[in-house]
Amino acid sequence: MIKKDDVLLVAKLARLQLTDIQIDKFSRQLNGVFDLFEKIDRVKLEGVAETSQVTGLGNVLRDDKVVPDKSQDILRNVPYRKENLIVVPKIIAEKQ
Repeated sequence: MIKKDDVLLVAKLARLQLTDIQIDKFSRQLNGVFDLFEKIDRVKLEGVAETSQVTGLGNVLRDDKVVPDKSQDILRNVPYRKENLIVVPKIIAEKQ
């Protein structure tokens, strides 16, 4: 059972300042979550196969392929570059 002291400890570790109303609310909510965990623990799962998905869909990703290095082709079309780097304008303004 989650007590107010437990909520206060977690709030302190998270550097949260909670009101008394919030402490009561969170302790009730956490107790509700732990009650659900206890219900899940009581479910009989012997003989039930594990599953990671239920839609039956297969993998839709393509295989990785090694492609030749085309960095020189890319850099050929870049207006501003320094060695093998693309130079772009500064977009973050300094604080005034």
